[in-house]
Amino acid sequence: MNAKDLLIEKQVAEIKMLKETITRLEEEIARLKKDSSNSSMPPSSDIVKPSKILRRLGKKRKRGAQHGHRKFSRQPFEPEQVDEVIEYELPNKDAKGLKPLDEWLVIQQIELPDKLYKVIEHRARKYIDPVTGKIHITPMPDEIRKGGLLGADITAAVGFMKGGCHMSYTTIQQFFKVLLELDISRGMLCKAAQKVSQSLQPAYEKLAERLPHESQVGVDETGHHDQGKLHWTWCFDTPDYSLFRIDVSRGSRVLEKMLGKRFGGIICSDYWGAYRKYARLFDVSVQYCMAHLIREIRFLAQNSIKKLARWGNLLLEWLKKLFRTLHGRNRYTPGGFAMVMKRLKKGFLSRMRRPPDHALAKKLAKRFRGRAAEDYFRFLIEPGLEPTNNGTERQIRPVVIDRRITQGTRGLAGMRWCERIWTILATCKKQKRNVFEFIHESVIANWSKQKYPSLIC
Repeated sequence: MNAKDLLIEKQVAEIKMLKETITRLEEEIARLKKDSSNSSMPPSSDIVKPSKILRRLGKKRKRGAQHGHRKFSRQPFEPEQVDEVIEYELPNKDAKGLKPLDEWLVIQQIELPDKLYKVIEHRARKYIDPVTGKIHITPMPDEIRKGGLLGADITAAVGFMKGGCHMSYTTIQQFFKVLLELDISRGMLCKAAQKVSQSLQPAYEKLAERLPHESQVGVDETGHHDQGKLHWTWCFDTPDYSLFRIDVSRGSRVLEKMLGKRFGGIICSDYWGAYRKYARLFDVSVQYCMAHLIREIRFLAQNSIKKLARWGNLLLEWLKKLFRTLHGRNRYTPGGFAMVMKRLKKGFLSRMRRPPDHALAKKLAKRFRGRAAEDYFRFLIEPGLEPTNNGTERQIRPVVIDRRITQGTRGLAGMRWCERIWTILATCKKQKRNVFEFIHESVIANWSKQKYPSLIC
């Protein structure tokens, strides 16, 4: 081999190496461009996302009410809700020559009472047996004896502040000390929260018993730290309630424990492996989230590799047509709508199953082989089934906020408290019920052995 051939061979090797380097760098650039709009990453991870002001090209919206928006005003209190009326009239000398009208300028003002609580002293008389000398004490009601210093309403308020308002025990302690002038220890507040937790247990367990019999369940999970160790908060969302469960596992055994091995409904979830394994092991129907799929395709469409970007944009066009038709289904007859959606689905799958020669494209296309593709389009044939898992993600968002504020829990009792209060908060909101009243009724029922309130519709 002469010098010229050696030089050519060396140049070919260098070109090959440079091409591999370019490909690797392009993939790295694409990975670094991932954010919540083109992947499953949470919005909080978008530390390099351009601000809304920059994205509007300098068009900054003014603060406050926007031009053209309808004004909303609070409705005044009804006469029976007014505790005191103070009338202002002109002195006689100023009102001289004026005719008073039966009309008033009204300003309704809310004020705190002088004292925000009352102290009730419960006394049980003691009796002595003259013969034996034994002391007998008159029995007190269970709710008084079990409540101790804090009554049912104050105990429920502590539970609501801790769970619904994300307040720490120190913050609750400060609230009582500054506003109510009550000095209550953090230990007593902690015991009050645990009493609320025990009171909510029956309602929580009834929902857990009903969960395996639901026809549709949205499922999602997020991280949770207990004593510094990573756990997972699972959310099981139905039209009537949302159930939370904290477990050390993120695997399919949690689904098996909560839904059972004979679950006959449909799971709405993302493409996480635990859901795929559970569906495969127990022959469960799944609706994979189309929103997650769109974000993954958008990531490919934004790739610097032209063949990936071209393929991704074509897939997005098919999905845009599909969802445009879905949102405008009222313009079609039932038969016409089914025919159009079938055509769009076929067109999307035809393009999806012919990926370009790239590992990312082939990996995505692999999901749509054979009958597996139906797990993305089940919403077309199942009435009331949502194509995305957005509803469950919305339910889990307050949990993420609570996690960032409280930094997790410190034991089993804390995890059970979180599961129950999150479930009650989300479900009462979904059922348009007063969550404080539900907690209060549950506490009274637990202390007096009355019937517990139920979250089952």
